[in-house]
Amino acid sequence: MNKFLWPLIGFVVLVALLAIGLNLNPREVPSPLVGKAAPAFTLPQLHEPSRQFSPQDMKGKVWLFNVWASWCTACENEHPVFLELSRRNLVPIYGMDYKDKREDGEAWLRKHGNPYTLVVSDAEGRVGIDYGVYGVPETYVIDKQGVIQHKHIGAVTPKILDETILPLVKELQAK
Repeated sequence: MNKFLWPLIGFVVLVALLAIGLNLNPREVPSPLVGKAAPAFTLPQLHEPSRQFSPQDMKGKVWLFNVWASWCTACENEHPVFLELSRRNLVPIYGMDYKDKREDGEAWLRKHGNPYTLVVSDAEGRVGIDYGVYGVPETYVIDKQGVIQHKHIGAVTPKILDETILPLVKELQAK
């Protein structure tokens, strides 16, 4: 009897863990960076490689940091959301072209429009590693002190923008 009971118990436990795992939302992976200072970096601007950008340049401002790439299908899906947000001029959006060739990123923005205040190029993906990027797109809300207050994994939809990101931005801007 014991010979069959332990494998059965093990099987039931594995099925239970699998069921729990399948019901988790992969976009709700907690980030260890939320509540901490945004990792420092200096990267060349996509359109003007001789000019640099650093998050230090944004101290005192609430801003969005969107990691995208020309080869990313989900980035193309979220792009109209950022174009509309840019037109509304509610918060500056800074982009990082991730693991991409400069010319491909520039061509992609020419084709789809450029909602970004400024875009930097992380061709090797080193800054992405510091930010914990494991897939694009990813979007961060960064406060006036340079602290990451929210990380969204995946494409930002109008609903996510209106129900999560913009209320947080407004709250942070009021502080």
